[in-house]
Amino acid sequence: MADSLKRKTAHGVIWSAIERFSTQGVQFLFGIILARMLTPADYGVIAMLTIFLAVSQTFIDSGFANAIIRKIDRTEKDMATMFFFNIGMALVCYAVIFFTAPLISDFYKMPELTLVLRVLALRLIFQSFNAVQTTTLTIQIDFKKQAKISLSCAILSGIVGIFFAYRGYGVWALVIQSLFSTILTSALYWFLVRWRPTCFFSKDSFKYLFSYGSKLLLSGLIDTAYNNIYPLIIGKFYTPAQLGGYSKAEHFAQFPSLNITRILQRVSFPILSKMQDDCERMRKGYLKFLNMSTFIVFPLMMGLFALSKPLVLTFLTEKWIDMVILLQLLCISMMWYPVHAINLNLLQVLGRSDLFLKLEIIKKIVGISVLCITLPQGLIVMCIGKIVTAFISLYINTYYSGKLMKAGLGTQLKFLVPTFINSLIMAGIILGVNSLLLENQYLLQLIVGFCVGVLYYFLSSYFCNKSTLKEILSMVQRSHGK
Repeated sequence: MADSLKRKTAHGVIWSAIERFSTQGVQFLFGIILARMLTPADYGVIAMLTIFLAVSQTFIDSGFANAIIRKIDRTEKDMATMFFFNIGMALVCYAVIFFTAPLISDFYKMPELTLVLRVLALRLIFQSFNAVQTTTLTIQIDFKKQAKISLSCAILSGIVGIFFAYRGYGVWALVIQSLFSTILTSALYWFLVRWRPTCFFSKDSFKYLFSYGSKLLLSGLIDTAYNNIYPLIIGKFYTPAQLGGYSKAEHFAQFPSLNITRILQRVSFPILSKMQDDCERMRKGYLKFLNMSTFIVFPLMMGLFALSKPLVLTFLTEKWIDMVILLQLLCISMMWYPVHAINLNLLQVLGRSDLFLKLEIIKKIVGISVLCITLPQGLIVMCIGKIVTAFISLYINTYYSGKLMKAGLGTQLKFLVPTFINSLIMAGIILGVNSLLLENQYLLQLIVGFCVGVLYYFLSSYFCNKSTLKEILSMVQRSHGK
């Protein structure tokens, strides 16, 4: 049983990684091409609208997927209830967005946003049709099928986006790309996952799902609104071009941190849920996931910090130069994301959505306070404020882990500090080596810096942190059934 779970975990992590990084990698490459064809202002327009779509999506999800994953004795009525609830809520959210779009345009003083938002928001409806199929595959820890769907959609939608950008559609190229991707994704899930509702909405199922998911809904709304408040504020008080630069810097900084964390989250939640009756076993599994995530994320973020300038100037050209310093600061902030996310994941596994909500409220009060202080000082100071918020949140998020699982900040720092210091040394070596190269040889700096960083981190891990390195390598082997 234990070996089977280990193999399932390994297989899930590997295929989740393939799904995330193949998809995100393709999107990243297509995004670079589009960024060279479009302007920061085009991306700024989309970023202005992100908060309204994100909040709507949180209402549509309502924490039901996590509730079903966690429920061991889930039924077909639970699935059907989630399905019909998601579609109904999607229609309600789209109607609200449709009629409030002119008010949103007035807020930004950009009348053209009305039509853009009304068209872009159609993705909410199409996306709601595949929620149960996605949840089903997650329960089965079947990320191989999700990888095929995501990668196919990323490639085809990327081609569509480039075509319309080349034809001079500007911001509409991004709108069409997003909408096409959502429609194709839903169609493929319906074709490849043979789930269909065999019953209708159940009041009893709704009561259970909502009783668990309601607190996650509220905490999700708080988190979503907070995570998107920076684009909202920057879009209101700064230019679309400045917002576009910030948005692209945030996207680059989130790429390694967010994706790796979500890979482990998607696997760890159903795996740890199976261990919820064995506290010590769950504690060890939780710490292992935490250790693995920071072992990978910390060096990636510090490497991105050190290579920010040659990366931006090589791939995005000089028109994006202002995003370099923002990207470096956001890398420091985002490198702590896996620690936050996995700690909160533990509370969901334990069924303590009440504590999850409490932590979210406290952290957001801190974050909003820091934002209010830094807002008048400009984008650079605002990004520094995000670093301060990340460190304060680190303490807050680990509080209940210590109480419930005897795995508080002190225990976690035993894993975090050595990896953090090693990653800092790696970044220093990259910067030192690149300083010896010609100033304008950005592609050479990128290649040499990347190779030096990978070589140093692998060798230092082999000699100083061999156990974690071996665990990751053995997980890759187990995923292939070796």
